[in-house]
Amino acid sequence: MKNQIKTILLLGVLSALLIALGGVMGKAYLYGFTLLALAMNLGMYFFSDRLVLSMHRAKELSPSEAPLLHATVQELAQQAGIPKPRVYLIPEHQPNAFATGRNPKKGVVAVTQGIMDVLSPRELRGVLAHEIAHIRNRDILVATVAAAIAGAISYLGQALQFGFLFGGASDEEGDSSIVGGLAMALLAPIIALLIQMGVSRSREYLADETGARISGDPEALASALEKLDFAARRVPAGVEPATASLFIVNPFAGAGSMMNLFSTHPPMRERIRRLRSMRGTAVYA
Repeated sequence: MKNQIKTILLLGVLSALLIALGGVMGKAYLYGFTLLALAMNLGMYFFSDRLVLSMHRAKELSPSEAPLLHATVQELAQQAGIPKPRVYLIPEHQPNAFATGRNPKKGVVAVTQGIMDVLSPRELRGVLAHEIAHIRNRDILVATVAAAIAGAISYLGQALQFGFLFGGASDEEGDSSIVGGLAMALLAPIIALLIQMGVSRSREYLADETGARISGDPEALASALEKLDFAARRVPAGVEPATASLFIVNPFAGAGSMMNLFSTHPPMRERIRRLRSMRGTAVYA
């Protein structure tokens, strides 16, 4: 519940920031850039699953090819009360996984070959429960809304910076108005990015919690996250940085402090601590 409330509050702050920036630019700019960002992200919302699966050369697995994997996904989906997601395999050595699909009926769970080789069946079940939680919680929709608002703020900020650089400001506005407007143009996109990261981190915590309740086994996911984090720091990631936020652990955890500074994933130690504090939690109802 806390993560749900945090997500709502962060989206509210994003919306307020957009309105404030739109007040500086004017209604025409506010509506225009908001519609542009919304259109771009709606396109990603409807087609991102195909695009992401194609980018990672993922292959759909039939039940005969991976009977245990399909059986586990089926069991967890029933427990979560959603249709069984399709199952894909990514030919990637780094152990990892992600979920996509714009709603539960279009859900997809994708796992790398590496995760199949590293995790025990119990740990893999914990990871699959986390990914099914993302689908159940409609996190793709939440991420799209956050991206649309943040995108509009970014476009407005760039337009405002362009206006100050090349359009100047009237003498009537005064120095304080010019400085305030320029500061707003520079800071608003950065604040929007940080808030968007906060939304993503809240959804990861929520997926951990929901997944642990679905599986009834938070220790399995905690143990899996320890192994996956260890591997991510040692096995090079053959994935695109743009898709890193989709994976259960940051594929570039070992890439250096700058990549981690802007990570969309919460600290792994805290995720594991929260999961282990849930020992004895009942199965999701």
